[in-house]
Formats: sequence, structure tokens, C-alpha cells
Amino acid sequence: MSTSPPPHPSPPSPRPFRDLAPGIVGMALVGSSVTVSRSLVDAPLFGVQAVRYAVAALLLFGLARLARVRVRVPRGREWLWLAGVAATGLVLFNVAVVRGVAHAEPAVIAVAVACVPVLLGVIGPLLEGRGPSRRVLLAAPVVVAGAVLVEGTGRTDAAGVGWAALALGCEAGFTLLAVPVLRRHGAWGVSLHAVWMGAVMLAVLTVCVEGTAGLVSVSPRQWAAAGYLAVMVTAVAFLLWYRTVAAVGSGRAGLLTGVAPLAAAGAGAVTGGGVPGPAVWLGLAVVVAGLAAGLRPERAPAGPAGTQSSVPATPSLPAPVARKPRNAHESASP
Repeated sequence: MSTSPPPHPSPPSPRPFRDLAPGIVGMALVGSSVTVSRSLVDAPLFGVQAVRYAVAALLLFGLARLARVRVRVPRGREWLWLAGVAATGLVLFNVAVVRGVAHAEPAVIAVAVACVPVLLGVIGPLLEGRGPSRRVLLAAPVVVAGAVLVEGTGRTDAAGVGWAALALGCEAGFTLLAVPVLRRHGAWGVSLHAVWMGAVMLAVLTVCVEGTAGLVSVSPRQWAAAGYLAVMVTAVAFLLWYRTVAAVGSGRAGLLTGVAPLAAAGAGAVTGGGVPGPAVWLGLAVVVAGLAAGLRPERAPAGPAGTQSSVPATPSLPAPVARKPRNAHESASP
């Protein structure tokens, strides 16, 4: 009887990082939009955003056709989920930010949005039919604390607190409301449908609230900023973000929102905002520590003896049954 040596443990799979990388890049693009968006402060809010999302929708549609990706037509309640993504994450969020900074310093809005990992870590897994991860729940406050250190704090009034809370809810809704439809529509479908719905909603608001005359006064520099937001921060970042949410779940993906304030601070430094202060560097270290703690790959379940096993156990086969000899000269054999 011979036994084969135990198999060597397989090296860690790079798959977890491949699943997280799109979300990291997507959040970095979102963070970079803070600097770009400053040039749109004086532009018509609804009109420019409607054009931005319309361009992004056309781009997503064209890319989907080139990539031969099938985009399904929503059905039943899926229309409500996708409309909710568009209304909260694209329309109301922009309103909350713009109206909020009139009552509060921008850091207040940023700190409120930085609390998103906590909401996603608790509510996201419940929508996915499973319990929240203890590791994510412990890491989420760490990421939030680091983001607060990066963004700083600011003064506000009661209205500013309300707008900040609305911005937080809308930012969380952008991910949570997509969870029920991600399985059927995927990142492409959710991104495309949410973007064109958001463009329609903003176009209606443009006609009813602002009017279209203000679009004539938008400068080429502002249109260039809107183009960057349409291509990189909408079409590309949305696809990357929803791909990670579908792969790792909304709870773990929510921790990656901590990358956005870091990217915003880095973009500000590159564009002439100066070298970040000690608090920002401390916040950077805290966010990285929180991400490292919350995004570590889950350990394989322990075997009967408490040891980790990377190879599934081979099921035991029943012992062969002895056959009765047909005559006195034949021995029993299986």
C-alpha cells in the first residue's frame, strides 16, 4: 500500500485584488472630480448635469454595442430600483451638495458622505440576503475616521446638517438601490439605465426650474470640465464601481469610498493646492489601515482537527461487497 505526499498549499489567488481594483480606480476618479467640479460652480446646475449624463449615456450605449454586451430592458419593479438609483445618486445628491454648501462649509458635506461605509456595511449585506461582516463593521468606522481627518471639519447651521444628511443618504442609495438589479443587469445595464434616467430627470428640472437660456453662457472651459465628468467620472467610474459591488458585495465595496477623499487631496496638491498637512497624512494612514483590515481575504474554513485546508476533502467511497463463491473451488472475491 502506498500513499502520496500531501499536496502543497496553493498560493493565494489574485482574484480578490482583481475584484477590488476596479472599485479603487472608480473611487479615485470620483475623488478627482472635486477639483474639476469647482469650475462649474457658476454654471447652470441642472442644465450642465443633464448634458453630462446624456453624453455619458450615449457613450455607454456605444461602448456596450462595441463590446457586444447585451443590455436587458428593465421589467416590473426593476424600473423603480433603477429610477431610485438615478433619483438619489445622480439628481438629489447634486442638489444636496450644491444647496448644502450654501449653509455649511464643504468639509461638512464631505464628512457626511464619508460615513457611507457604515451604512453600506450594515444595510448592503441584508439586501444581499446575508448578515453583515464583523470585519467590515469594525473596519468601516476606521475608514470614516481617516476620511474625516483628511477632509477636516467645518461650521454649519441646522439646514446644512439636513442637506449633509440628505447627501449621505443619496450616496448610500446609489449603491444600495442597485443591489436588487445587479444580478440580472450587471454593471453595464445598471450604469446605462441609471444614467439615461438621470439625464431625463435633470432635463425636466432644467426646463421647469432653470430654463435652457443659461446654457448659452457656459464657457468652453466649463464644457471641458463637464466632458471629463461625463466620460471618466460617470461612464468609466460607474462601470468600475458596479463591477466591484457585484463581485465582492456592497459591504466590502463600501470601504473603498474611503479612497475618494484621498484622491481629492492628492488632486488638490497636484493642481496647486499645496502639500497636505500632518492631519491629512495621518488620515491617509488611518484609511489605509482600515482598508487593509476590512478587505483582507476571508480565511478558509477550518477542518475537523482545526487546521486550514485549501483542497476539498475527497468523499469516502463505500467498501466493496464480497461476492458469494459459486462453487467450492472458487474463493470469495469482491
